[in-house]
Amino acid sequence: MALFDDRTPTTPSRRRAGGWVGWSLLGVGALAAASLALIPAPYVIEKPGPVFDTLGEVTVEKQQVPLISIPTEETYPTEGSLNLLTVSVTGNPEHLPGWLSVIGAWFTQSQAVVPVESVFPEGVTEKQSSEQSRVDMENSQREAVAAALTELGYQFTSQLTVVETQRDGASDGLLAAGDTIISLNGQTFTDVTGLRAAIAENGTSKPATLVIERDGGTHEVQVTPELSDSPEPTPVVGILIGGSYDFPFEVDIQIENVGGPSAGMMFALGIVDKLTPGALTGGEDVAGTGTINASGEVGGIGGIRQKMHGAVEAGADWFLAPQANCAEVAGNVPDGLEVFAVSTLDDAIAALDGIAAGDTAALPGCSAE
Repeated sequence: MALFDDRTPTTPSRRRAGGWVGWSLLGVGALAAASLALIPAPYVIEKPGPVFDTLGEVTVEKQQVPLISIPTEETYPTEGSLNLLTVSVTGNPEHLPGWLSVIGAWFTQSQAVVPVESVFPEGVTEKQSSEQSRVDMENSQREAVAAALTELGYQFTSQLTVVETQRDGASDGLLAAGDTIISLNGQTFTDVTGLRAAIAENGTSKPATLVIERDGGTHEVQVTPELSDSPEPTPVVGILIGGSYDFPFEVDIQIENVGGPSAGMMFALGIVDKLTPGALTGGEDVAGTGTINASGEVGGIGGIRQKMHGAVEAGADWFLAPQANCAEVAGNVPDGLEVFAVSTLDDAIAALDGIAAGDTAALPGCSAE
């Protein structure tokens, strides 16, 4: 027995026409998807990047070496891990991702879609951005060593030196590579973070007075800061600054193809762990992020959500987040990860003490407030 409904029977010719239309629509859809994949979008995609254990080894020039080594001092065995996190960026102003990739990232919890100018400010070339990132990484390593050794009671001296001046920037023709910054508006500084804050406080409506040392002589220079081209403009004087310290012994930090300042806190914790008896982590797998200055103050970073997902993927159970990032952390913590907020190196060490002891109830977490 045949069963029929009240739809008009389809003749062979109409079936052939319908099939042709269906395949045509499918082809048009495929062509549209391919076009969407190729049309560049004004965004870049942030994803969890590689994870590095500051207590472990890394590959440098195809050889395995300790990420942190202190060759002339007694160091102690460590346990567990102190993982620093990175963010990988897909796309740049010259090679933007296609809309299909961007749409896919929008619906992926561990990824973020951000305007290209928030990562690559207008007027700043990719080469300039990479150079700034390299200098920031070098500064973060020096600041981390300074913070760790200060925490452990070592004494040392420091100075800030101009690495490069920005062409047509506020300091162009006034400051030069190699100049040592002695003071700004009568204040002296032990780290780059403090100098940047003083420049921002000076503002753009009046000149800042810098005392510099050049070629063995002392000079006074008047520089009026200008607003940066960054998404959140701040007063700058158009120079790259490097902090140099006369440490009592050598601390080597080796890591390839990673830039920016956000690994500072984890570098400092790794140094402290290696220079003190006992395992700071108690054998636990801990990840974290945050800038640090020589005074041990921990600052906020970008890409905190991607870094939390990277921590989970690396097997970490605990995460140390800058207090400044708590608004982004709250409500976005991946399953299986417990996050503690820190503002200083002392806070971070206290958190590790609690984790190692299995007593974390009193440790501050992150709230949206």
